[in-house]
Amino acid sequence: MKPDSDPTDAAPTRLDKIERAHLKDPRDASHIMYRYEPSAEFDGLLQRFWIPIWSVPPGQEAPQKVLQYPVCLIVISREYARFYGVMSGLSTTPLTGDGWAVGLMCAPAAGFLIAQAPVASYTDRFADVTDVLGAHGERLVDRVRAAMATDPCSTDAHQAAMQAYGDALRRFLPIDPEGELVNRLVAFVEASGDVTRVAQVCDEFVLSERALQRLVHRRLGLTPKWLIQRRRLQEAAEHLREHSTTLAEVAAMLGYADQPHFIRDFSRVTSMTPGEFAALHTGDDDRVVPNAT
Repeated sequence: MKPDSDPTDAAPTRLDKIERAHLKDPRDASHIMYRYEPSAEFDGLLQRFWIPIWSVPPGQEAPQKVLQYPVCLIVISREYARFYGVMSGLSTTPLTGDGWAVGLMCAPAAGFLIAQAPVASYTDRFADVTDVLGAHGERLVDRVRAAMATDPCSTDAHQAAMQAYGDALRRFLPIDPEGELVNRLVAFVEASGDVTRVAQVCDEFVLSERALQRLVHRRLGLTPKWLIQRRRLQEAAEHLREHSTTLAEVAAMLGYADQPHFIRDFSRVTSMTPGEFAALHTGDDDRVVPNAT
């Protein structure tokens, strides 16, 4: 399991999909982040490990805001071990004090397999890992926390923690045919900027709208419309961070009928207008496009 990038490397000119989803305040220096790809044997089940290491001054907090992907997460720290369903709105996690955690982003198919139940029951909530995985979860938590007893920047500690995850979740392989379909479906929506209507997804996978709704609700805990909107908002955040175009152009690129509709969608989910978000990333209100409201 090799790291995607060293946290000391210079920031890339283009954000990868994890950073696109993470609405990080550019002034936030509270943490560093390691990211690793799982071993190839877990293709289709696990997508990415992330290991944040943070230090926040006493009495302060550093909220981490994420437009979460349509996948379940497992996060283990010294204080908690949680299995997360998808947050339909903005996911906000406040960092306080000093600490670190080992997180896993599952593949779309994995939530149903791990929970052994429709993922809709976990939407907008979390459960203790031991409640979801039982004795396997207890061993997982013990092993990850044993690895976390060493240097948080140690690649050996990271490897030991990730190995513990793999040993606990390997039993859910291979992916079932419906899970493979869900993985392909999510990949299609996320990669297809011209997909703005549920009917386009139905046509691509030869599914009725009702069948598609049932599938997405059972395996992801969401709706097909949510999948499309979430991808559009993540793309919007990326464009706004680059501050290279106007809001009207962003709205048009993302397939919105008009700019006000785009502004309403972005503001409702992120609690910031597109103009406010762009200004945060330029550091200069005068550089924000004139029609950013």
